Amino acid sequence: MRLNTLLGTAAVSVALATGAYADDGWSLKEAAAPYSGTTVDVVFLLRPGYEAVEAMLPAFEEETGIKVNVIKHPYENALGEQVRDFVAGGDLDVALIDLVWIGSFAENGWMVPIDDIKAQYPEIIDPDLDMDDFFPLPLNAFGTWNGVTYGLPFDNYSGLLFYNRCMLEEAGFDGPPETWAELKDTYGPALTKDGKYAFALQSKRNETQSADSFARMLWPFGGSFLNEEFRSNLNSEESQTGLKFRQELMQYMPDGIVAYDHAETVNGFAQGDVAMITEWSSFYSTVVSPETSTVAECVEIAPEPKGPAGRKPALGGFSLAVADQADEKEKAAAWLFIQWATSKANAREYLERGGVPARQSVYEDPELAETFKFVPALVESWQNGVPEYRPRFAEWPEITEIVQEWGTKMMLGEVSTEDGAKEIGDRMEAVLDKAGYYSGDKPLAQ
Repeated sequence: MRLNTLLGTAAVSVALATGAYADDGWSLKEAAAPYSGTTVDVVFLLRPGYEAVEAMLPAFEEETGIKVNVIKHPYENALGEQVRDFVAGGDLDVALIDLVWIGSFAENGWMVPIDDIKAQYPEIIDPDLDMDDFFPLPLNAFGTWNGVTYGLPFDNYSGLLFYNRCMLEEAGFDGPPETWAELKDTYGPALTKDGKYAFALQSKRNETQSADSFARMLWPFGGSFLNEEFRSNLNSEESQTGLKFRQELMQYMPDGIVAYDHAETVNGFAQGDVAMITEWSSFYSTVVSPETSTVAECVEIAPEPKGPAGRKPALGGFSLAVADQADEKEKAAAWLFIQWATSKANAREYLERGGVPARQSVYEDPELAETFKFVPALVESWQNGVPEYRPRFAEWPEITEIVQEWGTKMMLGEVSTEDGAKEIGDRMEAVLDKAGYYSGDKPLAQ
């Protein structure tokens, strides 16, 4: 059955999503009955994956009688708002956990382990929960800390190479670059001319600089933030190769690239000013919609290029976990919402509405690749990766500020990559020393 046919059968879709037809007799409606009338408070971001779930919420609320109160924040405010709420013992019943927040949330006891939920509320666990259906990399990176799983992957991203097939063909290329070196040395000169650029690397001085720019150039070249002893690895030959490569690649990027956030980068690509970008899978719907893109018919997707250490794409995303501060009914209602939002039954509709699920089963239909061109590249990207693409420990929010400052100075040429890396390394180690990693007070977990 094709996607447009599936979208036309709304009644069947809702029935499947609510679990009304479960073969073993379990249903969402019956499981939720004791918690009808409960309100679940959750923070959502201003992104397509959240809009997708919001559009689906009426079916959940009607089936369960549970009200989901969505509190919207831009990403930059979401951590602070949640921390303040959890510290004060506030109203949030669901923890929205970024990849780099999970260490802090776990250490502070703000989340309930899934095994505890299963033990306390066995009657609300969907028999088709199937934890093994999640891609192991997102489940580990976004939902698991120190061997304990707290959250289910939600709004999940992989870095992908978005390329303008038409621009590449006009320049004589029949496909995208396979390696970063090829992108710079071959595609760069051929595509950068007449006010157009081969590539744009979003590098604004915020988490974008740390995650989308700086880290992206470490791992494929064999570098990393830390070595096994938790000492800085940024002045290693491999890390320096990647950081110097970024400096060289800038000649094929738009002027002022250090001020580009996701919006500017995606818009440059969507308006045909940039031939290639490495961006999160969640921006796919933006660049293929004629309403937001002038190059929709030319858009193709590939995995991020390989470096000397192989393909190590950017990894980002979130998980949803039950907040420890919720009362007993709220915890159960929160779990029912989380389980529903990330379920196998809902994954396809979530995908169709612009979200990116981490369920392996939803991507098994080969027809999906015809409608969602990013699917093959995404699946390949999630086969292998680096969970600690950005260190996930509680100290990352402090360290990222250091990376943002000195990573930007490197790109602007205000400091060499060697001196900038030493500055980041020294300051990073001071943070880790104060936190107790070198004294043995804290385990070397990231």
